[in-house]
Amino acid sequence: MKKHLFWIIPLALIALVIGNAGGAYNKFVDADVQVDEAWSQVETQYQRRFDLIPNLVETVKGYADFEQGTLVAVTEARAAALGAMQQVPESGDLGAFEQSNMVFGSALRGLLGYAETYPDLKANANFRDLQVQLEGTENRIATARTRYNEAVAGYNVAVRRFPGRLWAGLFGFEPREAFESAAGAEQAPKIDFGS
Repeated sequence: MKKHLFWIIPLALIALVIGNAGGAYNKFVDADVQVDEAWSQVETQYQRRFDLIPNLVETVKGYADFEQGTLVAVTEARAAALGAMQQVPESGDLGAFEQSNMVFGSALRGLLGYAETYPDLKANANFRDLQVQLEGTENRIATARTRYNEAVAGYNVAVRRFPGRLWAGLFGFEPREAFESAAGAEQAPKIDFGS
């Protein structure tokens, strides 16, 4: 009888380790899928934003004698940001996407700023509708980014916490990058009304 007990303890330990590894692997896969799903929502909202821009540019072209440089800057920045977004799933590099998005946002603000000097354009229903859609899309982007960051945080905790850290390295699960605030975002913008 004692010989049977001698083999039961090592077999139970092996089963325990295998069960722990399998559970950890499944937890990593679940968390990884949640991050990918959250990224897909981010992409969807950014794509919506990118799709609105050609309509906005065409509306502005039709109403105002705009500087071509402004329109070209918006179009080129849109293309660069779209390309960078499409590279993120392969590269995992949110930094390049964030940088191109900042350039795009700056170009878009320039376009909308110029539009303020054209009362006929501001009164155009199509232009106002596009501005409202852009505002709504910006809100959706913020929500999608927040959810993505939450999914990344959950995944990273699973990958970094013991004993998951041991299994994560063995199975090839690495921490994922989250969105970060842009430099200077901690300070509110200063507005001067020409006192």
